[in-house]
Amino acid sequence: MRVLLTGGAGFIGSHTAVSLIEAGHDVVVVDDLSNSNSESLRRVEKITGVAVQFIKADLADKSEATAALERSDFEAVVHFAGLKAVAESVQQPLAYYRTNLDTTLNVLDVMRSRHVTQLVFSSSATVYGSPQTNPIDETHPVGVGITNPYGWTKAMNEQIIRDVQSAWPELSATLLRYFNPVGAHPSGLLGEDPAGIPNNLMPYVAQVAAGRRERLRVFGANYDTVDGTGVRDYIHVVDLAAGHVAALLNAAPGLSLYNLGSGIGYSVLEVVKAFEKAAGRPVPYELAPERPGDVATSIANPARANSELGWRTRLELEDACRDAWNWQSKNPEGFRRT
Repeated sequence: MRVLLTGGAGFIGSHTAVSLIEAGHDVVVVDDLSNSNSESLRRVEKITGVAVQFIKADLADKSEATAALERSDFEAVVHFAGLKAVAESVQQPLAYYRTNLDTTLNVLDVMRSRHVTQLVFSSSATVYGSPQTNPIDETHPVGVGITNPYGWTKAMNEQIIRDVQSAWPELSATLLRYFNPVGAHPSGLLGEDPAGIPNNLMPYVAQVAAGRRERLRVFGANYDTVDGTGVRDYIHVVDLAAGHVAALLNAAPGLSLYNLGSGIGYSVLEVVKAFEKAAGRPVPYELAPERPGDVATSIANPARANSELGWRTRLELEDACRDAWNWQSKNPEGFRRT
């Protein structure tokens, strides 16, 4: 198929581009580069030997989105575009609601007008709010105890897609609820390259290990977990990318919903220790109060994706730390030239 990746120059999008191309699909990327770099797409080409068509556009702008998407043919959409930092969303709620909802509405409008009937949506485990049970399966309540605007935008987008699919039965929509993507492409050519201070744990740990930052601040040390720090289900980004290929391959009529995670939880300090082992150097840290919007534990039950998509994680935390360190070592300033 010819697949449109919105936000496809970002961390998950660029890795998914590699997986789709390697599976024989053609890829078109639309991205505004607000928190990504077009160099990632040149790296995708270097890995795969295939050029990626790129259109720069802000999909939250109706006229810009329409003009951009009308310029390209595509048969399916994988929708990544949007703002994604939990803590930032607490500080900038209007930006998150406006960007994340408008982007989805505009993409769906164009899909309907172009009669494109296959959508994979990049959702998040944050829609589960404060989990009532762990591991979390897809029957867990959504929208109960969501603690940040980012999570609300994902839950609202899911509801928008449900309603549109109900009114437009030809639409095949798959919602993928990610847990915590980490790692990098094993080549060292692609990895997570946040603008400014990283919002996610592993790129911050990598920058501390590399000496770019003095120490890691561990937010929350009194959770009811193995060592008091938050526990998350970390999924290697290469496994996550493969989940999108599986979702497209196994697309069914109607609406489908899958958790993408490993089913294994690690605390922040366990991640720090694993990264120290991979990098062969210490990662200094200090304990700090928990952040607004964080939860103690979030672990996936991925059984549905395992059985229905034939997909499961194949890489472990050690692999993610090794690959993230390889990326950091080869690209000390990310995609930016030093």
